[in-house]
Amino acid sequence: MSQPDASLGVAVIGYAFMGRAHSDAWRTVGAFRPDLPVVRQQVLVGRDATEVARAARPLGWAESSTDWRSVLERADVDVVDICVPGHLHAEIAVAALEAGKHVIVEKPLANTIVEAEKMVEVARSARSCGVRSMVGFNYRRIPALALARQHVAEGRIGEVRQVRVSYLQDWLVDERAPMSWRLRRESAGSGALGDLGSHAIDQVRYLLGHEVVGASARTQTFVGRRPGTDGVEDVTVDDAAWATLLTSGGAVVSLEVSRMATARKNSLQIEVFGSRGSLRFDLESLNELWVCLDGADFPTRLLVTEPDQPYVGGWWPPGHVLGWDHTFTHQAADFLQAVAAGDDPTPSFEDGLAVQRVLAAISRSAAEDSREIRPEVSR
Repeated sequence: MSQPDASLGVAVIGYAFMGRAHSDAWRTVGAFRPDLPVVRQQVLVGRDATEVARAARPLGWAESSTDWRSVLERADVDVVDICVPGHLHAEIAVAALEAGKHVIVEKPLANTIVEAEKMVEVARSARSCGVRSMVGFNYRRIPALALARQHVAEGRIGEVRQVRVSYLQDWLVDERAPMSWRLRRESAGSGALGDLGSHAIDQVRYLLGHEVVGASARTQTFVGRRPGTDGVEDVTVDDAAWATLLTSGGAVVSLEVSRMATARKNSLQIEVFGSRGSLRFDLESLNELWVCLDGADFPTRLLVTEPDQPYVGGWWPPGHVLGWDHTFTHQAADFLQAVAAGDDPTPSFEDGLAVQRVLAAISRSAAEDSREIRPEVSR
Protein backbone atom coordinates (compact mmCIF):
# COMPACT_ATOMS: atom_id res chain seq x y z
CA MET A 1 0.00 0.00 0.00
CA SER A 2 1.34 3.44 -0.90
CA GLN A 3 1.79 6.04 1.81
CA PRO A 4 -1.22 8.37 2.12
CA ASP A 5 -0.73 12.04 1.24
CA ALA A 6 -2.54 13.25 4.35
CA SER A 7 -0.67 13.70 7.62
CA LEU A 8 -1.93 13.99 11.16
CA GLY A 9 -0.69 16.51 13.69
CA VAL A 10 -0.40 15.09 17.19
CA ALA A 11 -0.34 16.77 20.59
CA VAL A 12 0.62 14.83 23.71
CA ILE A 13 -0.53 16.27 27.01
CA GLY A 14 1.89 15.24 29.74
CA TYR A 15 5.64 14.73 29.51
CA ALA A 16 6.48 12.47 32.45
CA PHE A 17 6.57 8.64 32.39
CA MET A 18 3.59 7.99 30.10
CA GLY A 19 4.11 11.15 28.08
CA ARG A 20 7.62 9.97 27.24
CA ALA A 21 6.41 6.47 26.34
CA HIS A 22 3.71 7.84 24.03
CA SER A 23 6.11 10.37 22.52
CA ASP A 24 8.51 7.57 21.63
CA ALA A 25 5.65 5.72 19.94
CA TRP A 26 4.69 8.69 17.78
CA ARG A 27 8.35 9.11 16.83
CA THR A 28 8.80 5.46 15.77
CA VAL A 29 5.42 4.45 14.35
CA GLY A 30 6.29 5.59 10.82
CA ALA A 31 9.26 3.21 10.64
CA PHE A 32 7.12 0.29 11.81
CA ARG A 33 4.14 1.11 9.59
CA PRO A 34 5.11 3.34 6.62
CA ASP A 35 1.73 2.57 5.02
CA LEU A 36 -0.13 4.66 7.60
CA PRO A 37 -0.70 8.44 7.66
CA VAL A 38 2.42 10.47 8.37
CA VAL A 39 2.59 11.77 11.92
CA ARG A 40 3.61 15.32 12.70
CA GLN A 41 4.76 15.63 16.32
CA GLN A 42 3.28 19.07 16.66
CA VAL A 43 3.28 20.02 20.35
CA LEU A 44 4.07 18.60 23.79
CA VAL A 45 2.01 20.09 26.62
CA GLY A 46 2.87 20.40 30.31
CA ARG A 47 2.40 22.67 33.30
CA ASP A 48 6.03 23.76 33.74
CA ALA A 49 7.17 25.87 30.77
CA THR A 50 10.87 25.26 31.35
CA GLU A 51 10.59 21.53 31.93
CA VAL A 52 8.20 20.79 29.07
CA ALA A 53 10.39 22.81 26.68
CA ARG A 54 13.42 20.86 27.86
CA ALA A 55 11.58 17.56 27.27
CA ALA A 56 10.09 18.43 23.89
CA ARG A 57 13.15 18.45 21.65
CA PRO A 58 14.73 15.07 22.56
CA LEU A 59 11.29 13.47 22.40
CA GLY A 60 10.85 14.72 18.83
CA TRP A 61 8.32 17.54 19.31
CA ALA A 62 8.33 20.66 17.14
CA GLU A 63 7.29 22.86 20.05
CA SER A 64 5.90 22.90 23.58
CA SER A 65 3.04 24.63 25.37
CA THR A 66 1.58 25.02 28.86
CA ASP A 67 -1.99 25.69 27.69
CA TRP A 68 -3.86 22.59 26.55
CA ARG A 69 -7.01 24.61 25.82
CA SER A 70 -5.21 26.73 23.21
CA VAL A 71 -3.81 23.55 21.63
CA LEU A 72 -7.36 22.32 21.01
CA GLU A 73 -8.04 25.43 18.94
CA ARG A 74 -5.16 24.78 16.55
CA ALA A 75 -5.90 23.62 13.04
CA ASP A 76 -2.54 21.81 12.84
CA VAL A 77 -3.49 19.42 15.67
CA ASP A 78 -5.65 16.44 14.68
CA VAL A 79 -4.94 13.96 17.50
CA VAL A 80 -4.80 14.66 21.24
CA ASP A 81 -3.06 12.03 23.36
CA ILE A 82 -3.79 12.46 27.09
CA CYS A 83 -1.10 11.23 29.51
CA VAL A 84 -1.89 13.17 32.71
CA PRO A 85 -3.24 12.10 36.13
CA GLY A 86 -6.69 10.53 36.12
CA HIS A 87 -8.60 13.45 37.63
CA LEU A 88 -7.78 15.50 34.51
CA HIS A 89 -8.80 12.91 31.91
CA ALA A 90 -12.50 13.74 31.62
CA GLU A 91 -12.19 17.50 31.26
CA ILE A 92 -9.48 17.36 28.61
CA ALA A 93 -10.95 14.44 26.66
CA VAL A 94 -14.43 15.94 26.52
CA ALA A 95 -13.09 19.30 25.38
CA ALA A 96 -10.85 17.69 22.75
CA LEU A 97 -13.65 15.55 21.30
CA GLU A 98 -15.99 18.53 21.20
CA ALA A 99 -13.26 20.43 19.34
CA GLY A 100 -13.22 17.67 16.70
CA LYS A 101 -9.91 16.09 17.70
CA HIS A 102 -9.28 12.35 17.70
CA VAL A 103 -8.43 11.31 21.26
CA ILE A 104 -6.36 8.69 23.08
CA VAL A 105 -6.62 8.60 26.88
CA GLU A 106 -4.23 6.64 29.07
CA LYS A 107 -5.79 4.02 31.32
CA PRO A 108 -7.79 3.99 33.49
CA LEU A 109 -10.32 6.01 31.50
CA ALA A 110 -11.30 8.21 34.46
CA ASN A 111 -11.37 8.29 38.25
CA THR A 112 -15.12 7.75 38.61
CA ILE A 113 -17.99 6.07 36.81
CA VAL A 114 -19.75 9.44 36.44
CA GLU A 115 -16.73 10.90 34.63
CA ALA A 116 -16.34 7.80 32.46
CA GLU A 117 -20.02 7.84 31.51
CA LYS A 118 -19.75 11.47 30.41
CA MET A 119 -16.69 10.63 28.32
CA VAL A 120 -18.55 7.76 26.65
CA GLU A 121 -21.54 9.99 25.92
CA VAL A 122 -19.37 12.63 24.25
CA ALA A 123 -17.32 9.99 22.40
CA ARG A 124 -20.47 8.47 20.92
CA SER A 125 -21.63 11.86 19.72
CA ALA A 126 -18.22 12.64 18.24
CA ARG A 127 -18.10 9.23 16.58
CA SER A 128 -21.14 10.12 14.51
CA CYS A 129 -19.07 13.00 13.10
CA GLY A 130 -16.07 10.80 12.28
CA VAL A 131 -14.07 11.69 15.39
CA ARG A 132 -12.35 8.64 16.89
CA SER A 133 -11.40 7.81 20.48
CA MET A 134 -9.54 5.08 22.32
CA VAL A 135 -8.35 4.22 25.82
CA GLY A 136 -4.71 3.21 26.13
CA PHE A 137 -4.48 -0.36 27.40
CA ASN A 138 -1.14 -0.96 25.70
CA TYR A 139 -0.75 -4.57 26.89
CA ARG A 140 -3.34 -5.61 24.32
CA ARG A 141 -0.54 -4.93 21.83
CA ILE A 142 1.96 -7.41 23.25
CA PRO A 143 2.36 -10.01 20.48
CA ALA A 144 2.24 -12.95 22.93
CA LEU A 145 -1.02 -11.76 24.50
CA ALA A 146 -2.58 -11.04 21.12
CA LEU A 147 -1.65 -14.60 20.13
CA ALA A 148 -3.10 -15.92 23.39
CA ARG A 149 -6.38 -14.21 22.59
CA GLN A 150 -6.43 -15.92 19.19
CA HIS A 151 -5.93 -19.32 20.80
CA VAL A 152 -8.81 -18.73 23.22
CA ALA A 153 -11.12 -17.46 20.45
CA GLU A 154 -10.30 -20.48 18.27
CA GLY A 155 -11.24 -22.85 21.11
CA ARG A 156 -7.76 -24.33 21.37
CA ILE A 157 -7.88 -24.48 25.17
CA GLY A 158 -11.57 -25.40 25.27
CA GLU A 159 -14.01 -23.81 27.69
CA VAL A 160 -12.26 -21.34 29.96
CA ARG A 161 -12.81 -22.27 33.59
CA GLN A 162 -10.19 -20.52 35.68
CA VAL A 163 -7.93 -17.47 35.33
CA ARG A 164 -5.14 -16.31 37.60
CA VAL A 165 -3.86 -12.78 37.06
CA SER A 166 -1.47 -10.84 39.24
CA TYR A 167 0.29 -7.54 38.67
CA LEU A 168 2.99 -6.94 41.27
CA GLN A 169 5.47 -4.08 41.74
CA ASP A 170 7.66 -3.04 44.68
CA TRP A 171 8.31 0.69 44.28
CA LEU A 172 6.43 1.55 47.49
CA VAL A 173 8.01 -1.07 49.76
CA ASP A 174 10.29 1.56 51.33
CA GLU A 175 8.21 3.42 53.91
CA ARG A 176 10.33 6.51 53.22
CA ALA A 177 9.24 6.63 49.57
CA PRO A 178 7.70 10.09 49.12
CA MET A 179 4.13 11.08 48.41
CA SER A 180 3.08 11.62 44.81
CA TRP A 181 -0.14 12.22 42.93
CA ARG A 182 -0.50 8.45 42.60
CA LEU A 183 -1.01 8.17 46.38
CA ARG A 184 -3.76 10.77 46.65
CA ARG A 185 -7.35 9.71 45.96
CA GLU A 186 -8.33 13.13 44.58
CA SER A 187 -5.80 12.85 41.75
CA ALA A 188 -5.38 9.09 41.25
CA GLY A 189 -8.85 7.76 42.09
CA SER A 190 -7.34 4.63 43.64
CA GLY A 191 -3.93 3.09 44.13
CA ALA A 192 -2.71 -0.28 42.91
CA LEU A 193 -6.31 -1.16 42.06
CA GLY A 194 -6.76 1.52 39.40
CA ASP A 195 -3.15 1.66 38.27
CA LEU A 196 -2.42 -2.07 37.94
CA GLY A 197 -5.86 -3.62 38.39
CA SER A 198 -7.21 -1.78 35.35
CA HIS A 199 -4.66 -3.59 33.16
CA ALA A 200 -5.50 -6.93 34.77
CA ILE A 201 -9.26 -6.50 34.35
CA ASP A 202 -8.87 -5.35 30.76
CA GLN A 203 -6.81 -8.45 30.01
CA VAL A 204 -9.55 -10.68 31.44
CA ARG A 205 -12.12 -9.03 29.15
CA TYR A 206 -9.72 -8.98 26.17
CA LEU A 207 -8.44 -12.56 26.39
CA LEU A 208 -11.74 -14.24 27.25
CA GLY A 209 -14.27 -12.01 25.52
CA HIS A 210 -16.29 -12.15 28.75
CA GLU A 211 -17.71 -9.44 30.98
CA VAL A 212 -17.12 -9.45 34.72
CA VAL A 213 -20.46 -10.01 36.47
CA GLY A 214 -19.46 -10.49 40.10
CA ALA A 215 -16.71 -9.44 42.50
CA SER A 216 -15.69 -10.22 46.05
CA ALA A 217 -12.68 -8.21 47.18
CA ARG A 218 -10.32 -6.76 49.75
CA THR A 219 -7.96 -3.79 49.58
CA GLN A 220 -5.13 -2.85 51.94
CA THR A 221 -2.97 0.19 52.65
CA PHE A 222 0.18 -1.04 54.39
CA VAL A 223 1.90 2.33 54.81
CA GLY A 224 -0.64 4.98 55.76
CA ARG A 225 1.61 8.05 55.94
CA ARG A 226 4.50 9.15 53.79
CA PRO A 227 6.81 12.17 53.56
CA GLY A 228 5.42 15.02 51.45
CA THR A 229 6.52 18.50 50.49
CA ASP A 230 4.97 20.04 53.61
CA GLY A 231 5.62 17.29 56.12
CA VAL A 232 4.09 13.84 56.52
CA GLU A 233 0.89 13.21 54.54
CA ASP A 234 -1.84 10.60 54.71
CA VAL A 235 -1.91 8.02 51.91
CA THR A 236 -5.53 7.92 50.75
CA VAL A 237 -5.40 5.02 48.28
CA ASP A 238 -4.74 1.29 48.47
CA ASP A 239 -1.28 -0.29 48.29
CA ALA A 240 -2.68 -3.69 47.25
CA ALA A 241 -5.94 -5.36 46.29
CA TRP A 242 -7.27 -8.91 45.96
CA ALA A 243 -10.47 -10.04 44.26
CA THR A 244 -12.34 -13.10 43.11
CA LEU A 245 -14.27 -12.31 39.93
CA LEU A 246 -16.98 -14.21 38.07
CA THR A 247 -17.31 -13.73 34.33
CA SER A 248 -20.32 -13.89 32.03
CA GLY A 249 -18.88 -17.09 30.54
CA GLY A 250 -18.76 -18.82 33.90
CA ALA A 251 -15.01 -18.49 34.48
CA VAL A 252 -13.68 -17.71 37.96
CA VAL A 253 -10.80 -15.21 38.12
CA SER A 254 -8.30 -14.79 40.95
CA LEU A 255 -6.86 -11.25 40.84
CA GLU A 256 -4.04 -9.76 42.90
CA VAL A 257 -2.34 -6.39 42.44
CA SER A 258 0.26 -4.71 44.63
CA ARG A 259 2.86 -1.97 44.65
CA MET A 260 4.34 -3.45 47.86
CA ALA A 261 5.50 -6.85 46.52
CA THR A 262 9.19 -6.92 47.48
CA ALA A 263 11.51 -7.81 44.58
CA ARG A 264 8.77 -7.73 41.94
CA LYS A 265 9.57 -4.86 39.60
CA ASN A 266 6.86 -5.06 36.94
CA SER A 267 5.42 -8.55 37.05
CA LEU A 268 2.15 -9.08 35.21
CA GLN A 269 1.45 -12.81 35.22
CA ILE A 270 -1.58 -14.40 33.56
CA GLU A 271 -2.67 -18.03 33.52
CA VAL A 272 -5.78 -19.19 31.68
CA PHE A 273 -7.05 -22.74 32.29
CA GLY A 274 -9.54 -24.36 29.93
CA SER A 275 -11.15 -27.73 29.51
CA ARG A 276 -8.64 -28.73 26.81
CA GLY A 277 -5.55 -26.69 27.57
CA SER A 278 -3.98 -23.66 29.18
CA LEU A 279 -1.93 -20.53 28.55
CA ARG A 280 0.70 -18.80 30.68
CA PHE A 281 2.31 -15.36 30.28
CA ASP A 282 4.74 -13.22 32.28
CA LEU A 283 5.40 -9.59 31.35
CA GLU A 284 8.99 -9.93 32.53
CA SER A 285 9.46 -12.45 29.68
CA LEU A 286 7.10 -10.69 27.31
CA ASN A 287 8.22 -12.44 24.13
CA GLU A 288 7.26 -15.85 25.54
CA LEU A 289 3.92 -17.62 25.73
CA TRP A 290 3.58 -21.02 27.37
CA VAL A 291 0.84 -23.00 25.64
CA CYS A 292 -0.92 -26.30 26.21
CA LEU A 293 -3.31 -26.60 23.27
CA ASP A 294 -5.83 -29.01 21.82
CA GLY A 295 -5.75 -31.49 24.68
CA ALA A 296 -1.97 -31.76 24.99
CA ASP A 297 -0.59 -33.13 28.26
CA PHE A 298 2.31 -30.70 28.79
CA PRO A 299 2.94 -27.00 28.10
CA THR A 300 5.31 -25.77 25.41
CA ARG A 301 7.27 -22.53 25.37
CA LEU A 302 6.69 -20.37 22.29
CA LEU A 303 9.02 -17.53 21.42
CA VAL A 304 6.58 -15.07 19.84
CA THR A 305 8.88 -13.41 17.30
CA GLU A 306 7.81 -15.01 14.02
CA PRO A 307 6.71 -12.65 11.23
CA ASP A 308 3.27 -14.28 10.94
CA GLN A 309 2.50 -13.67 14.62
CA PRO A 310 0.64 -10.53 15.77
CA TYR A 311 2.53 -7.25 15.23
CA VAL A 312 5.91 -8.92 14.72
CA GLY A 313 6.17 -8.80 10.93
CA GLY A 314 7.08 -5.11 10.76
CA TRP A 315 10.11 -5.44 13.02
CA TRP A 316 13.19 -7.69 13.13
CA PRO A 317 14.14 -11.20 11.93
CA PRO A 318 12.74 -14.18 13.90
CA GLY A 319 14.25 -14.56 17.35
CA HIS A 320 15.04 -10.86 17.74
CA VAL A 321 12.86 -9.91 20.67
CA LEU A 322 10.64 -6.87 21.10
CA GLY A 323 10.35 -4.74 24.24
CA TRP A 324 7.82 -2.99 26.47
CA ASP A 325 8.12 0.21 24.47
CA HIS A 326 7.02 -1.50 21.26
CA THR A 327 3.51 -1.93 22.70
CA PHE A 328 2.97 1.83 22.53
CA THR A 329 4.15 1.90 18.91
CA HIS A 330 1.67 -0.87 18.07
CA GLN A 331 -1.03 1.11 19.89
CA ALA A 332 -0.29 4.24 17.87
CA ALA A 333 -0.29 2.21 14.66
CA ASP A 334 -3.66 0.60 15.40
CA PHE A 335 -5.11 4.01 16.21
CA LEU A 336 -3.78 5.57 12.99
CA GLN A 337 -5.07 2.65 10.94
CA ALA A 338 -8.56 3.05 12.40
CA VAL A 339 -8.58 6.81 11.80
CA ALA A 340 -7.38 6.37 8.21
CA ALA A 341 -10.02 3.69 7.54
CA GLY A 342 -12.83 5.58 9.26
CA ASP A 343 -13.21 2.77 11.80
CA ASP A 344 -13.57 2.85 15.57
CA PRO A 345 -10.35 1.81 17.33
CA THR A 346 -10.29 -0.54 20.30
CA PRO A 347 -10.29 -0.55 23.23
CA SER A 348 -13.07 2.02 23.10
CA PHE A 349 -14.21 4.42 25.78
CA GLU A 350 -17.01 1.90 26.36
CA ASP A 351 -14.33 -0.69 27.17
CA GLY A 352 -12.75 1.80 29.55
CA LEU A 353 -16.12 2.34 31.24
CA ALA A 354 -16.63 -1.42 31.61
CA VAL A 355 -13.28 -1.67 33.41
CA GLN A 356 -14.21 1.34 35.54
CA ARG A 357 -17.40 -0.42 36.66
CA VAL A 358 -15.43 -3.48 37.77
CA LEU A 359 -12.92 -1.31 39.65
CA ALA A 360 -15.85 0.39 41.42
CA ALA A 361 -17.41 -2.98 42.26
CA ILE A 362 -14.15 -4.19 43.78
CA SER A 363 -13.86 -0.97 45.80
CA ARG A 364 -17.43 -1.31 47.08
CA SER A 365 -16.95 -4.95 48.00
CA ALA A 366 -13.77 -4.14 49.91
CA ALA A 367 -15.29 -1.11 51.65
CA GLU A 368 -18.45 -2.96 52.67
CA ASP A 369 -16.65 -6.20 53.51
CA SER A 370 -19.23 -7.79 51.26
CA ARG A 371 -19.14 -11.31 49.89
CA GLU A 372 -20.26 -10.19 46.45
CA ILE A 373 -21.00 -6.90 44.74
CA ARG A 374 -22.16 -7.05 41.15
CA PRO A 375 -20.85 -4.31 38.84
CA GLU A 376 -23.40 -2.11 37.13
CA VAL A 377 -24.22 -3.27 33.63
CA SER A 378 -22.39 -1.22 30.99
CA ARG A 379 -24.65 0.77 28.75
